[in-house]
Amino acid sequence: MSDFILEAENVTKVLGRGAAQVHALKAVNMSLSGGELTVLMGPSGSGKTTLLSVLGCMLAPTSGTVRVCGHATDGADAEVLAKLRRDHVGFIFQSYHLFPTLTAAENIQLALDIRGTHGEGARAKSRDALEKVGLIHKTASYPRELSGGEQQRVAIARAIVAAPSAILADEPTAALDATNGQAIMSILAQIAKDPARCVLVVTHDSRVVSFADRVIYIEDGCLVRDEHGGPTR
Repeated sequence: MSDFILEAENVTKVLGRGAAQVHALKAVNMSLSGGELTVLMGPSGSGKTTLLSVLGCMLAPTSGTVRVCGHATDGADAEVLAKLRRDHVGFIFQSYHLFPTLTAAENIQLALDIRGTHGEGARAKSRDALEKVGLIHKTASYPRELSGGEQQRVAIARAIVAAPSAILADEPTAALDATNGQAIMSILAQIAKDPARCVLVVTHDSRVVSFADRVIYIEDGCLVRDEHGGPTR
């Protein structure tokens, strides 16, 4: 079995049909190891989010192979892809995706509910995840009672609560001011120190580069550069 957590091998993704057809990804090769925070940068329309979705098993590639913890997704149906996501991947989104009628703790517990963990065990894991992102005092707060930065921390706690092997974050700082964006990236950088976990952050914000162990640049569906990030974290 491969030592890489996420792999893309000659991955191509075609979106649309006919005159509207777009080659969103073109023979992409990428391997992500544990213990690293990788930043994927590129302009709007470059294929960043498409690649994130393919690596996270939300989209199937048109051709090529994706492997998640050594499990190839070739020919996998929707049920198999959903199981790979549940078992191995945590997602963080720009718009938080919190349920407004649930408390912070309850939002986090949803990630455990779909994995069959309930009751006091789920509540304890939820509290532990909130403590890791510095929000244990907001356990009973609703999203409307939280700032944008706090809501994103809850979203991070939800992503990590089931201990996934890969954390995929799509523009996690885009809706935040500079101070909150730096705080969120500091949390993700700390999470990425776990040698059993990789963190991939998709962004067009150059301010996050200083938190990265590795920076990959994408343009027009092709990876054009792969380099080490800044040493400042």
